[in-house]
Amino acid sequence: MASLRDIKGRITSTKKTKQITKAMQMVSAAKLNRAQQNAQSFQPYTEKIREVVASIAASGAEASHPMLVERPVKKTGYIVITSDRGLAGGYNASLTRSLLTTIKSRHKSPDEYGILVVGKIGRDLFKKRNLPIIDEVVGVPDQPEFNDIKNLARESVQMFADGKFDELYVWYNHFVSPITQEVTETKLLPLTDLAEGETKTSSTYEYEPNEQVILERLLPQYAESLIFGALLDAKASEFGARMTAMSAATDNATALIDSLTLSYNRARQAAITQEITEIVGGAAALE
Repeated sequence: MASLRDIKGRITSTKKTKQITKAMQMVSAAKLNRAQQNAQSFQPYTEKIREVVASIAASGAEASHPMLVERPVKKTGYIVITSDRGLAGGYNASLTRSLLTTIKSRHKSPDEYGILVVGKIGRDLFKKRNLPIIDEVVGVPDQPEFNDIKNLARESVQMFADGKFDELYVWYNHFVSPITQEVTETKLLPLTDLAEGETKTSSTYEYEPNEQVILERLLPQYAESLIFGALLDAKASEFGARMTAMSAATDNATALIDSLTLSYNRARQAAITQEITEIVGGAAALE
């Protein structure tokens, strides 16, 4: 049975842990609010580019682009967005587990795919498993800007344009709510679903100098914006997962403190009772 000193030490250490998890919960909640605002404010930009590109594709113009055309798949690229730190529940584990299962079912050899990874957690895991990492970005700020992943985004899009990848996917955790994140796979290239979900608008466009030039400039920007949008969404999911995990840890610490306090009081009461019994027994022996 643990001594009173041991129990009191555990209570003290658990209280300190609770203070840390509570502070991390509050910090994550504040970061989540800003991350949601960043993700929401970026959506109109992506939607407007999509609208223009879809308008050109649906106009019957002769403009075309390799990013709009499917081709036989010889090699697949995966952009995977994880976090740099843990303590976020199953945020990273569920994503990487689902990705590894998908890769195993789709590919027979590492030569058939390549990974561009964001985040230290994913980078370390993929290196440990000797997966083909083409590029990596770690240390992305909590409130990222496009420049933080500009090189990776442009490299991945250029690799598709050069034929090194025949299709490109982005994997990340989509933010549903602070307690729910969905592992999401989005086909980035080729862009074959531009017309899906589009509604008729009254907007008309005049292209200068012509549709082909606009496509050549806009399509790479649109693909890169999808990658950045996924990063913003993933950051919101990360903070939601960490806030939820730290909230659960705080609740568990509170329950443990209550249990230890009860054990401490019982042990103290038993010690006092034992001392009284010994005193009474000693007094009786002297009579």
